Amino acid sequence: MTRRALVVRGGWEGHSPRETTDLFIPFLQAQGFAVRVEEDVEVYADAATMDATDLVLQCVTMSQISGDALAGLRAAVVAGTGLAGWHGGIADSFRASSDYLQLVGGQFASHPGKPEAERAGDASDNFLPHTIELTDLGREHEITRGTDTFELTTEQYWVLHDDLVDVLATTTHPAPDHQPWHRPVTSPAVWTRQWGAGRVFVATPGHSVDVLQHPSVRTLVERGLLWASRTA
Repeated sequence: MTRRALVVRGGWEGHSPRETTDLFIPFLQAQGFAVRVEEDVEVYADAATMDATDLVLQCVTMSQISGDALAGLRAAVVAGTGLAGWHGGIADSFRASSDYLQLVGGQFASHPGKPEAERAGDASDNFLPHTIELTDLGREHEITRGTDTFELTTEQYWVLHDDLVDVLATTTHPAPDHQPWHRPVTSPAVWTRQWGAGRVFVATPGHSVDVLQHPSVRTLVERGLLWASRTA
């Protein structure tokens, strides 16, 4: 039986929604998924489409969603449709919707940047070297098992989250003198969530194509997509 993946992309262009999702469409097809691409989140309001979808890969930073579309997405996940994504495409979507935040379990709050004296006035001002470190659960989970701690230089997400997320990897923000917090803060970097019969997978690395091409990031995203799918 053919599995069906729905790629929903759009929102803020700074996260290259088309280019980044295009990285993973061939992978999904090779895994036996029939892939449909939509650039409007209102597809979530189409009950017939959502009922037939095994996996939603979402890359929609910020933007807005109607009540009907959000209700459709939530209902689909409860019924078993998987929801997966990376970075702002899933963890910084639909900021005005508390119901979306509850579904996903974590929300982007900030990506701390360099000191003013080191800024160049471009996106690199927010690119910091940091570590993605597996949790004890992450060392055993099928998504991250066998993945070592790895280093990235890109946006490091500070995430607000709840206790229903199962954290597979974390990243720790230091407390440099130019920032207002006074001790290091650890945020989830990769997590899963069970919601009804559905699975949710979130990876916070993924600001750009090159980050998603990092071998460790790409591996955990590919595994996360398969894990989240209804027929995983």
